[in-house]
Amino acid sequence: MKPSILTINAGSSSIKFALFPLATPISPEAEVSGQIDGLGTSTTRLVAKNRAGERVADQIIEGDKVNHRAAFDALLQWFIGSYSGWKIIAVGHRVVHGGERYAQPIVIDNTVLGHLESFIPLAPLHQPHNVAGIEALRTLLPEVPQVACFDTAFHRSQPDIAQQFALPRSFTAEGIKRYGFHGLSYEYIARALPQHSHRADGRVVVCHLGNGASMAAMVRRKCVATTLGFSTIDGLMMGTRCGNIDPGLILHLMESKQLSVKDMTRILYKESGLLGVSGISQDMRTLLASDKPEAHEAVELFCYRIARELGSLAAAAGGLDAVVFTGGIGEHAAEVRRRVCLQAEWLGIRVNPEANARHDVFISAGNSSVDVLVIPTNEEWMMAHHAQTLLAL
Repeated sequence: MKPSILTINAGSSSIKFALFPLATPISPEAEVSGQIDGLGTSTTRLVAKNRAGERVADQIIEGDKVNHRAAFDALLQWFIGSYSGWKIIAVGHRVVHGGERYAQPIVIDNTVLGHLESFIPLAPLHQPHNVAGIEALRTLLPEVPQVACFDTAFHRSQPDIAQQFALPRSFTAEGIKRYGFHGLSYEYIARALPQHSHRADGRVVVCHLGNGASMAAMVRRKCVATTLGFSTIDGLMMGTRCGNIDPGLILHLMESKQLSVKDMTRILYKESGLLGVSGISQDMRTLLASDKPEAHEAVELFCYRIARELGSLAAAAGGLDAVVFTGGIGEHAAEVRRRVCLQAEWLGIRVNPEANARHDVFISAGNSSVDVLVIPTNEEWMMAHHAQTLLAL
């Protein structure tokens, strides 16, 4: 039997998974990875690809409104049938919130699980589903250790002042602060950056751009500031999320249009961002290919917000030595990178147009005083690495 580590990212309607062979070091490429979509709907589908990118599964999971437990049961049954020579010896879970308690990955036991459940009010749209995934696999794989890897942990190195809101101290004492998210992605970039730039330990801003988007400033590969704060709708404009917004506007809309908290939550999380501004799509590829002025405006606003935050984060870091683009948009949208860097030329950034168009790792021009890089992130490997390290496998 080949020992392996399973990584899980459980959301409300989908589960992303990857299976890594146990090795030292663990390969950055999973043996198989995929996704279960449509949880809680009439049709739930499991799709998986092998290391070569070939589709090895595309099947409907039987049942109406399949829950996390049933989805994981189907996934494990598929593993048994298709990868019978493999044995799962550990599971790494992406957990959105670690609260003030957790700044490092941790092996999950009953006490830890209770803490994770207590953080649900801090991330009500994400944490319940992370917990549901953990509970399901604890039942299905009771002898297999599970490790929680937190999206907030990387940002705990921020100075205390960078984590504070200008609210009454009593709220701060209750844990109301700027936590930051996408930490597993930033942690991976911090590990990978020295392979590509001698400025890795300098003042670096990482742009994690995808359907969810954020940025973080690092000094000596530790976070000193980030755009996401208490929730996952702060900072940058995203696929369907609004990003930074005047809180007075929210109060105005709720009062003038008689909107409930539920209504406002739907608007801010599901109906804003690229989708809301364009009225066309949340997909950057669709918007870049469109000739409609609304699509152009959505892309322009997206890039403008990134460029503004780049200046803010450079100030927090005390300067700028390197910029890294990662995430689906960051890695693949050369036009977004071009526009952002053009607006940030005052920081000394110059981009090589040909290298940018080829999506090279190093895309800065020879006369750029700032290194500009494109590095694919690998949150799944980060989870597998943490599980192996913590469990001494």
